[in-house]
Amino acid sequence: MNIRNIAIIAHVDHGKTTLVDKILHQTNVFRANQETGELIMDNNDLERERGITIFSKNASVEYKGVKINVIDTPGHADFGGEVERVLKMADGVILLVDAFEGPMPQTRFVLQKALQLNLKPIVVINKVDKPNCRPDEVHDAVFDLFFNLDATEEQLNFPTFYGSGKNGWFNDSLTPCDDITPLLDGILKYVPEPKIAEGSLQLQITSLDYSSFLGRIAVGKVTRGTIKENQPISLVQADGIKKTRVRELYIFESLGKKKVTEVMPGDICAVVGIEDFNIGDTIADFENPEALPVISVDEPTMNMQFGINNSPFFGKDGKFVTSRHLRDRLMKETEKNLALRVQDTDSADTFMVFGRGILHLGVLIETMRREGYELTVGQPKVIVKTIDGKKHEPYETLVVDVPQEFASKVIDLVTRRKGEMHIMETKGDMQHLEFEIPSRGLIGLRTQMLTATAGEAVMAHRFNDYKPWKGPIPGRNNGVLIAKEAGTTTAYSLDKLQDRGFFFVDPGEEVYKGMIIGENNKPGDLVVNPNEGKKLTNMRASGTDGAANIAPKTLMTLEECMEYIQHDECIEVTPNHIRMRKTILDEEERKRFQKTMKTEEVG
Repeated sequence: MNIRNIAIIAHVDHGKTTLVDKILHQTNVFRANQETGELIMDNNDLERERGITIFSKNASVEYKGVKINVIDTPGHADFGGEVERVLKMADGVILLVDAFEGPMPQTRFVLQKALQLNLKPIVVINKVDKPNCRPDEVHDAVFDLFFNLDATEEQLNFPTFYGSGKNGWFNDSLTPCDDITPLLDGILKYVPEPKIAEGSLQLQITSLDYSSFLGRIAVGKVTRGTIKENQPISLVQADGIKKTRVRELYIFESLGKKKVTEVMPGDICAVVGIEDFNIGDTIADFENPEALPVISVDEPTMNMQFGINNSPFFGKDGKFVTSRHLRDRLMKETEKNLALRVQDTDSADTFMVFGRGILHLGVLIETMRREGYELTVGQPKVIVKTIDGKKHEPYETLVVDVPQEFASKVIDLVTRRKGEMHIMETKGDMQHLEFEIPSRGLIGLRTQMLTATAGEAVMAHRFNDYKPWKGPIPGRNNGVLIAKEAGTTTAYSLDKLQDRGFFFVDPGEEVYKGMIIGENNKPGDLVVNPNEGKKLTNMRASGTDGAANIAPKTLMTLEECMEYIQHDECIEVTPNHIRMRKTILDEEERKRFQKTMKTEEVG
């Protein structure tokens, strides 16, 4: 059977998942009257809420007698680990580019990985129905990008398709047509069939699936040889070879899996019945096992402390609250989340978790919280390395698209955080700015940036390289308001405190000593009492002490909290609440600790 394996790569929001929807509809995967909804491949709750793809997924369609395995990949740099390993399964890539924005930093990152693997690229310029779009300029920009990434002659000679995923057409010219058949024909024409080497069985495990009935399932592409049900095999791992047997085999068919007895080389399949495998292991011949080269994944750039919840509200919400629960869950996550690392610390209750960025770690915390875990997380810090005796830190390329009237504000914000501007171009009504900035400077930048530009700025960044340490970067300017003692907040006391700042709590909420309940208007922290009740007398009031007018509380997402807190603060995360607090809850102890820290610095 003819097979084509293709991965779809692009920057966030350029329309990958929508394109997959159109391919599924075009090839009649669904019945004519079937309700399918949008973004079919994003089936995880978090993906649907945020409108982003986090996990790469497989689907397969049949077109003109050829089986096309389609792999949808994430677009955020934080999930680069997913993309790097999934590209191993593909023989060609569709590079999707927005007709207005053009190639963005993430496009560059993923494309580089694809070109290194010698995959055949097809460029699709999407959203040509948008106002201000400039498909021809974007095509030239894509060509320049290929050239800068040292593409071969053959790769530079890429076919280009234009169209609009939303309106459901793609064509090899700018004239609209009825559907996306020109693109599907292009896939058959330009994407090579899988290369099949002669020899015994080889299959590299590139992702894993889990089923409560079958346990862990290994997914990968059969590079050579055939794999059969009940076949004895060798599992080649980094530290040795294990002999085992295949229990069941599945291939991907439309959105599900279909059980088969044998899989031919070049197809992507799921193998059931192998214990204790890791991503990157090779399933090889029983007698003469030969391993494939191991998948290498870029290093993490950020770390955070995860600990058990030790606040006074411990155990009120969650099912899993002990350090053993936490440790087991984090270790289980590292099996399938390649870019994540976990280390034990001196304390048995805390673990150091290393990841690709705030979004990467935020999605992990959010997933754990929904599973019923309670935990405390500290401030995210960048990983510092010593190179040639000097302190080095990670730098990122930051790209901001913003209306012209806000450009000066953006430049001011970024330069204050030690960023340097490299490129400034005008695209239509928008200003396109590119900076190089230390990763530390990006923490907390998004919130400030959106406030300064009335929510108009579009930010994207990707890891660049380690460079010498840039010196101190200013953190949050204002202090916080801290609850003096435990109790329930009252409208009366919050009303009196309103001129001190704004609040993260409403009247009638439970608070505890040391919890952060708001932001101070001035630098420096302030301990306040939000729980004071009104003293009642038997004198009749003359109607002047009416209801307290309190501004509604400021709601912050988990990522915003992670960017907001300072080094002596942490976030308490439970299934129903996200609260910020001081690491040391008692005020006197905090002062003593700060004094010792100051004397150590002087000493």
